[in-house]
Amino acid sequence: MMIRNVIFDVGNVLIEFDWQKFLRNLFDEETAKVVSPAMWGTAAWDEMDRGVLSMEEVTALFIANAPDYEPQIREALDRVSECASVKPYTIGWIRELKAKGFHVYYLSNYFQRIWEQRPDVRAFADETDGGIFSWQEKVIKPSPESFQRLLDRYGLKAEESLFIDDNPKNIAAAEALGFHAVRFESYEQQHEQIMQYLAERIK
Repeated sequence: MMIRNVIFDVGNVLIEFDWQKFLRNLFDEETAKVVSPAMWGTAAWDEMDRGVLSMEEVTALFIANAPDYEPQIREALDRVSECASVKPYTIGWIRELKAKGFHVYYLSNYFQRIWEQRPDVRAFADETDGGIFSWQEKVIKPSPESFQRLLDRYGLKAEESLFIDDNPKNIAAAEALGFHAVRFESYEQQHEQIMQYLAERIK
């Protein structure tokens, strides 16, 4: 089956989002060890990505996980967009794919605060043919609905699309829907391999 579309996850694929490094730079090690699990990877973080709760509601859920660290949690959330930076290869890779005839899209669990505070980081989106940010759509991966919404919006077929993501749960969800999928580890390790994979399936 010919592949016509490449769909990227964003965090840790197209942009750097080093949460642990951010916290270690912001706080002492002990504080970072408490604040991190109170926020990152929690159900409240998923709701922040989904965009269905206000930031104050999300903040309250984080604080409930570590009440003694309320000031630190508020500071981390206020400054969370400092985590994000565009990977050095991102724009070039998107342009390379488009030059070879592929349509390029994004499908990302992405929250409003980074969108608003870091327009420089989201500039990659202007290079693509479109995509879905979770906070705008109120759906998050790995829900099948998030993948289906992308397919429906742009008239894509899963079997004609390669999905690239660093999260194994998202890879499994994509494969279950018929996507080709690659679990991303690093550009340096996988760029050549992915481009060869695509070259064999564009003919």
